[in-house]
Amino acid sequence: MGGLHVILLLICITHLFAIIGEAVTPRETLEIIIGGAAASPSPPPPEYQDCPPPPPPPCPPTPPPPPPSPSPQSPPTPTPPPPPPSPSPQSPPTPTPPPPPPSPSPQSPPTPTPPPPPPSPSPQSPPTPTPSPLPPSPSPQSSVVSRASYYEDTMTDYKGFICDTVPDVKQKTISGVNLNNRNLYGPDLTLNEFLSGLKDLAFFHANSNNFTGTIPTDIGTLRYLYELDLSNNNLSGNFPNQVLQATKLVFLDLRFNAFFGVVPPQVFLLGLDLLFINNNNFEQTLPENLGSTPALYLTLANNKFVGGIPRSIGQASNTLLEVLFLNNQLTGCLPYEIGLLKKSTVLDVGFNQLTGPLPYSLQCLEKMELLNLANNKFYNGVPEPLCNLTELTNFTASYNYFTWVGPKCRELINKGVLDVKMNCIFYLPNQRSKADCAQFFLNPPSCAYEKSFRYVPCSKVYSGNQLEASNIQWDTPSPAPAPLMRSYGALSQH
Repeated sequence: MGGLHVILLLICITHLFAIIGEAVTPRETLEIIIGGAAASPSPPPPEYQDCPPPPPPPCPPTPPPPPPSPSPQSPPTPTPPPPPPSPSPQSPPTPTPPPPPPSPSPQSPPTPTPPPPPPSPSPQSPPTPTPSPLPPSPSPQSSVVSRASYYEDTMTDYKGFICDTVPDVKQKTISGVNLNNRNLYGPDLTLNEFLSGLKDLAFFHANSNNFTGTIPTDIGTLRYLYELDLSNNNLSGNFPNQVLQATKLVFLDLRFNAFFGVVPPQVFLLGLDLLFINNNNFEQTLPENLGSTPALYLTLANNKFVGGIPRSIGQASNTLLEVLFLNNQLTGCLPYEIGLLKKSTVLDVGFNQLTGPLPYSLQCLEKMELLNLANNKFYNGVPEPLCNLTELTNFTASYNYFTWVGPKCRELINKGVLDVKMNCIFYLPNQRSKADCAQFFLNPPSCAYEKSFRYVPCSKVYSGNQLEASNIQWDTPSPAPAPLMRSYGALSQH
């Protein structure tokens, strides 16, 4: 009887698992009951196939909420996840969590119980992918990089702002500002708002705007500043001495403003290549150290400078290429030291009150292309060796009191190179009246160093033929247009 009870119990358990939708083989059933037998039992007798099912068993315990790995259609797992249980021989492999959950087994029968909600994060389930956490706060160095990248990407979108690498920290920054010809305007538009905080500027160009006030006092702290162009604005006040602290400046352009007073001598000690301070209201004698400037281009025109041209100008013999003194109130005679400017191509002293005979040293200006002596009170003759300069293409001596010219100078007049109208050369057309000339020569101005006027610093007393012979080596004259554009361009506002 005992064996019969075992068989009946086996059949009922089989029917029970069929009801709850679990596919269990007879071998598995025996393993559950007796702990695993080695031989497969015979299938149940046919007469017990229609045995009525026993009462429904109690509901199985609720699994830990919610189980991510086993689906409702998958075989029960003996242990909670992870790791997932090995699939039964008849079930397809169960995918490894995390989600999505595995597809239901095609061989598993449908279950009558409703499916649980989709898996949600729980302490027992594997971590569900979440949005990436915020990066940690940047270090000060990374902040500099971020700001630098911002400046580089953003400021380059604005016209006139240029970015470059700061040499000592190797980071990007705003290195240049070019606001030329923007016609910026506004109430109390000053430079402070533009220069504040831009400590790594290498150049600042703001020609032709409407800036007022003066130059910021801290401009000397800009350690890389080498170009400053504030021309054609409404800046005013005394000469901005604060630029003297900008020791790396090589380009200083303050023309066409309303600065007044005195230009400090220290300006001519700056390592400038270009100094444009024309068209202001400076009123003083020129500093005695003017010749100490290393500038290549020096424009002092259209101010109110008085007195004579300092004799120190000869010290600039190796550097000065162009110098404009025109339209001031200069007096006295030309110093012979001007003849030492062996590299100069432009010398303009027009529209002053200079006087005296021309020094013979002018014949040493072997590179001179443009020489303007017009509208002064020079007298006696135009030195013939001066007219032999082979590079000279524009020589203006009009509106003076010259009394004669030699053959070589006449050739230049015929070529249109030399202009001597409105002088006292009566055998030429377009001269002053004899009465005007007579009045002048009743008391002609004298010069302090008249003996030096016959000194020729280039160590030769040139006759016309000697000058031509000494210049045979100059086969091709240097072009005139390029240098003329530098200094004379400064006489234009833009």
